[in-house]
Amino acid sequence: MEILGTTLRVCVDDIETAIPFYERLAGGRALRFERGGVQVAAVGCFLLMSGPPAELDVLRKVAATLAVEDVEETRRVLAEMGADILAGPLPTPVGRNLIARHPDGAVYEYADRRS
Repeated sequence: MEILGTTLRVCVDDIETAIPFYERLAGGRALRFERGGVQVAAVGCFLLMSGPPAELDVLRKVAATLAVEDVEETRRVLAEMGADILAGPLPTPVGRNLIARHPDGAVYEYADRRS
C-alpha cells in the first residue's frame, strides 16, 4: 500500500463563499458533487464540505483523506495492522473509499480513483 497524496478536509458554513477563495489559493477549479445531503467541492488539496450540522459533526471526526492506488488492498493492509474498518469500501463519484480508525484512535478516509 502506497499513500499517493493527502486531502485536507475543511467544513465550511457557506460553500459558495468558500469556493472562490480556495480556487484562487489552490490555483484550480472546484470539482463539485453532493454526498448524503452534504455539498462537496474538491479544490487542489482541499475538500470543502457544507451541509446539515449533524452530518458535518460526523465528517469532522475524519482527520484527512489519503489517496491510495487500491482501496481493497488498503483495507487488507490496515486490517492486518490492527486498524478498524468503520465503513467501506464504498463507491464514490470518482472511485471507492473506506473509513478506518487506526490503533491510536485517529480516523482517516482512504480513497482511490477506480470505478
